[in-house]
Amino acid sequence: MHVLLIEDDTEAARFLVKGLRESGYAVDHAADGRDGLLRATEGHFDLIVTDRMLPQLDGLTVIEQLRAKGIGTPVLVLSALGSVDDRIKGLKAGGDDYLTKPFAFAELLARIEALLRRRPNTPHTTRLKVEDLEFDLLARRVTRAGREVELTARELKLLEFLMRRAGQVVTRTMLLEGVWDLHFDPQSNLIDVHISRLRQAIDRGTDHPLIHTVRGSGYVLRSDL
Repeated sequence: MHVLLIEDDTEAARFLVKGLRESGYAVDHAADGRDGLLRATEGHFDLIVTDRMLPQLDGLTVIEQLRAKGIGTPVLVLSALGSVDDRIKGLKAGGDDYLTKPFAFAELLARIEALLRRRPNTPHTTRLKVEDLEFDLLARRVTRAGREVELTARELKLLEFLMRRAGQVVTRTMLLEGVWDLHFDPQSNLIDVHISRLRQAIDRGTDHPLIHTVRGSGYVLRSDL
């Protein structure tokens, strides 16, 4: 399951991202409301967890704009504002649940699970596919045009991250946080080396690449056919 976390508090975000990933969720993190709205609009998420008080756009405005665009992704609001009136405002804005800070992480997980259970006809993804590239998430097995592709554990994680965001430009910061759990740029060729190895592995024997460099922005996995 793919979760978008919108949280501007660095320490809180780090704790939540780590906990959610350890619980088996794929997590994207946005540090302000404007970035969160952009990601929620352009990407596919099973659930959005958003703080209420955010820079750029507050959490309730983010939810209202998503609902105005017809995006019905379940949203769990996190907020230090816990009065009845505050909770009512959060739900009326289009939120599906409202959790007051501070909270126990176990309760957050329980509420997330409850929201996901309510989604109608939500299949549990066990296989990713982009053109002739397939990733069996249960077997951790990758094939390209029927040929098995041998990858390291880190390369598998990198490929999964890219495939879940197929067609979307993925920045170096997103890769560092999502694949290496780093919140700073080590100023090394870490990403470049792994992208290069991954390209060689999945493109071998084919006449067109799937991983493309977007100069000045990052990388994107897509077919140019």
